[in-house]
Amino acid sequence: MGQSNSVAFRRMVRPSIVCSLHPSITAGKSSTPAGDRTPRWDILSSEEKTLLRFRFLAGLLVVGLTVGCRAQNTPPAGPAPVPNAALARRIEILVRSEYDMPPDVTISIGARTPSQFTGYETLPVTITHNSKSQVVNFLISTDNTKLVHQDTFDLTKDPADAIPIAGRPIRGNPAAKVTVVNFDDLECPYCARLHQELFPATIEHYKDLVRFVYKDDPLTDLHPWAMHAAVDANCLAAQSGDVYWTYVDYLHAHGDEVTGDGNDLAKSVAALDRIARQEATLGKLNETALDGCIAKQDETGIRASAKLAEDLGIDGTPAVYVNGERVNGGAVPKDEIWMAIDRAVRAAGEQPPALPAPETAAPAAPAGAGAAK
Repeated sequence: MGQSNSVAFRRMVRPSIVCSLHPSITAGKSSTPAGDRTPRWDILSSEEKTLLRFRFLAGLLVVGLTVGCRAQNTPPAGPAPVPNAALARRIEILVRSEYDMPPDVTISIGARTPSQFTGYETLPVTITHNSKSQVVNFLISTDNTKLVHQDTFDLTKDPADAIPIAGRPIRGNPAAKVTVVNFDDLECPYCARLHQELFPATIEHYKDLVRFVYKDDPLTDLHPWAMHAAVDANCLAAQSGDVYWTYVDYLHAHGDEVTGDGNDLAKSVAALDRIARQEATLGKLNETALDGCIAKQDETGIRASAKLAEDLGIDGTPAVYVNGERVNGGAVPKDEIWMAIDRAVRAAGEQPPALPAPETAAPAAPAGAGAAK
């Protein structure tokens, strides 16, 4: 979470990697600062939720590397190259240690190929578990002293376009230039906390400058009724965006009511359906169509949204994006969200509203004030 006080329900993540291949540091200790959370990609598929979700981000401008910044006509001084078998074993140990891989994961080192970076070659590392494999391309220095994994970003694409919102209910000005997207779990207490930060304070502060969109990311392994709630919410959204939002408001304010005292899933599901039908009646929706949608419980759209969250490297809920900028994950304090929104508003050519004056405490009563005479 960095220095933020934000909290969230999280999936397991792993730190980034820039490793020295000198033999003296292969004892299995990570050089990555504790608490680093920079998820970018998965080694294992989403089906391996009980195992790990590995995420790496390692830049080339880290720990003194100067790849591509200066010519290297001769190899730099350093340890002599080690035999291939020994080097492969050293790489395997480092990767296993950095990411705390289970013993039944196998790692194989492929053949080097030329890279676009002077002094470095591409090294494919294949990671396999339960017959599922993924090839991860690292960079290895030609003197066998550094192993790097880098991300390549496509600057021709607008980050804000990475999250499709077509067909999703919008709260706020539909034509606003700034879009706040939240990946939400309707059973998640931290999502409920964030929801209270956004509504009404944030939307009232920015008024027509910002629009809000929720995407589904129910963590079903943690929250047993979250998927059913998302399906019911989308059944309402199919008829009315406004009724969708009143349902979401209610669940985030009354989650304990849905869970109940005995954690009885059947009772929770019945409560979700009852609340959805009540909101539909108040919103004058087609109740026959709603009943059919609730009975069908089509999870297709919700699972597609959850897959998008996984592809984006989201490791828990809530997860907020402001015009494509990821805000530090979890129940982010309002001030942090507003800073990100202010940046996006200015980038869109608008002026963000002034911050409200801080609340001042009432002066303390004089000693003895109000005492009986």
